[in-house]
Amino acid sequence: MPVWSTACPDWERRIVNREGLIPFAPLFQSEADYALGVFKSLRVPDLPGKPTFGEVSAPWVFEFVSAIFGANDPETGNQLISEFFLCISKKNTKSTIAAAIMLTALIIGWREDEELLILAPTVEVAGNSYKPAAAMVRADEELADLLHVQDHVRTITHRVTKSSLKVVAADTDTVGGKKSGRILIDELWIFGKRPSADAMLREATGGLVSRPEGFVIYLTTQADAPPAGVFKDKLDYARDVRDGRIEDKRFLPVIYEYPQKMLDREAYLEPANFYVTNPNMGRSVSQDWLEREMGKELAKDASTRATFFAKHLNVEIGMNLRANRWPGADFWARRERPMDLGEVLDRSEVVVVGVDGGGLDDLFGLAVLGRDRETKDWLAWCHAWCHDGVLDRRRAIAPRLRDFEREGSLTIVDDELADISAIVEIVGEVKARGLLAAVAADPAGLGELIDALAAIGVTPEDGQVIGAPQGYAMMNAIKTAERKLANGTLWHDGSALMAWAVGNIKIEPTATAIRATKANAGDAKIDPAMALFDAVTVMSRNPEAQKAPEYQMLVIG
Repeated sequence: MPVWSTACPDWERRIVNREGLIPFAPLFQSEADYALGVFKSLRVPDLPGKPTFGEVSAPWVFEFVSAIFGANDPETGNQLISEFFLCISKKNTKSTIAAAIMLTALIIGWREDEELLILAPTVEVAGNSYKPAAAMVRADEELADLLHVQDHVRTITHRVTKSSLKVVAADTDTVGGKKSGRILIDELWIFGKRPSADAMLREATGGLVSRPEGFVIYLTTQADAPPAGVFKDKLDYARDVRDGRIEDKRFLPVIYEYPQKMLDREAYLEPANFYVTNPNMGRSVSQDWLEREMGKELAKDASTRATFFAKHLNVEIGMNLRANRWPGADFWARRERPMDLGEVLDRSEVVVVGVDGGGLDDLFGLAVLGRDRETKDWLAWCHAWCHDGVLDRRRAIAPRLRDFEREGSLTIVDDELADISAIVEIVGEVKARGLLAAVAADPAGLGELIDALAAIGVTPEDGQVIGAPQGYAMMNAIKTAERKLANGTLWHDGSALMAWAVGNIKIEPTATAIRATKANAGDAKIDPAMALFDAVTVMSRNPEAQKAPEYQMLVIG
């Protein structure tokens, strides 16, 4: 048995030096050579003269193809590496390569009546894979005799084995019941936007259970929004395998992205570095075109650049690419210090609880902001709740909300009072420890919360429930938070929920003030971040804790 690892811990050095990102030779060289010979003989129909892949492809393409087919044990038929993940910039012939890989698999496959599958998220994406595959067959007389092309059902059938390659659009075609052993999933980032994508992909790949020679290939560019859903799950897993944090010899990640040091200094803006995420530079990707388009983007408003960076430079969209972003977003990631609620309370001498929430269509945000008794730094732990109806009303962000639920930073409830009950329980714990200065909330959202807090002795009359100023009156809290982040005296728990909420904040200035609002109406939730600002309005006054009587007696005793 061959010995190998799919981890590539030196990928940063490799990618900058234009070296391959697959850290091992094909497991079975003879299998790789056979398949690569077929792949190289296929013609690229949309290039002048219809050259073969062998004549025009870059070395990284041959390495990827060899890794796929070279992982099949010729003695047992088992596919020793069964999952492949390729994330690469747009226009690096991803869909054309996908078509050629699956056509190669159809040509050399030994199983009869097998269905090979290319699963695309939309009809348009399906066409991007099917059309070049069909054109490859028609461009070669020998292939045209061997394979039968049926455009109306996007299917190519092997006349001898009766196996077929079918291209399916997930938005129109039925995926259920497929028993494909070799599957390619194109544009995974689009699937990441769909609430039902995980179940759909499980159904589509179910045939692998009884196909030991099977494999699944995920192809994608970066998303036009922060990664979510199945795309985020797979991207995170691929990075962990690549970096050696997870050992999975059956999963091979190939990710063309900038090393963190280059991202930190925005090296992707330098044309000399475009090659890092565009290994087909000089072939299917034009350096001159990228430079011209970059110039256009830099001349426009910053809010339009994120998609260009994501698609053509494979830069993951984060929270700080908009011109009207909250300035604190630039420092948010630097002040991450993983900590749970218990740690915040253990370290704090005083705590302010910030609360912000709308109706059943919004999140109910909570921020527990403590002042460290030793350093006097501010420590923030945040959480949010939403009612399950939001998943239906806001389907565009449903996969993202499920991500936060798995992270533990969001609780999805089906009881109208479950969120308030949970908030009151947390406030009760803070009070019982003798740490509570106040609960600061949007006055428009106090209602039921005031009644619930009164049951534990936290009331406006006692000065423990405060209506935090909103709109332009919140400017001081917003500015204070961003200054504290900039000088390193405000730390947070590092949740993806808060990174998302902070990234959704849009700052609207006037001649004399600013206010924080949503970058996009409806789906861009900012409630947890607003809860933090509510807490800052009180913490910035240097409050003292209102000791609970039982806590005082405990100390005296």
